[in-house]
Formats: sequence, C-alpha cells, structure tokens
Amino acid sequence: MSKDHFKTRLEIAKKKASKRDYDNKKHNPSPIGSAFKLSTELVSAVAVGTIIGFILDKTFGTKPWLILIFFFVGVVAGITNVIRSAKNMQK
Repeated sequence: MSKDHFKTRLEIAKKKASKRDYDNKKHNPSPIGSAFKLSTELVSAVAVGTIIGFILDKTFGTKPWLILIFFFVGVVAGITNVIRSAKNMQK
C-alpha cells in the first residue's frame, strides 16, 4: 500500500466517524437541555394562560375570575405538554 492510499482511507474513516458522532449528538440531547426544554414549556403555558386571563378580565371587567380560570387552564396545558415531550424523549 502506498502512503497516499493510506491517507485517503484515513480521511474517509475520519469523515465517517465525525458524521456518526454528529448523528449521535443530534438524537441524544444533553440532560440539562432536556430539563430546560421541559421547564420552559411549563412556564410558558402558565404565562400565556395568565396573560390571556388578564386581558379578558380587563375587557369584561370580571377581575380576578378569568385570570384564575386561565391560570389553571395554562397549568393543565403545560403539564400536558411536559408529559407529551417526556414520552417523545423516551422513544
């Protein structure tokens, strides 16, 4: 075997190894990233629900009832999203 042939084979092997590492990282996110994703989904759902309740309360003058109702709707939606995401992560 010549030296050039060896270098060519070495380059091909390096490309395959780096592609395999990239694919593994793409499918296996870090635990901190997964935890951040789940917590963000929960907090954002609660925040959106509360903001919608606040806007509707101001519009209809029903303070604080719609804020409370939509806060709990946001909590339920957030927990549902977290459970769905956790199930998808386990696959």
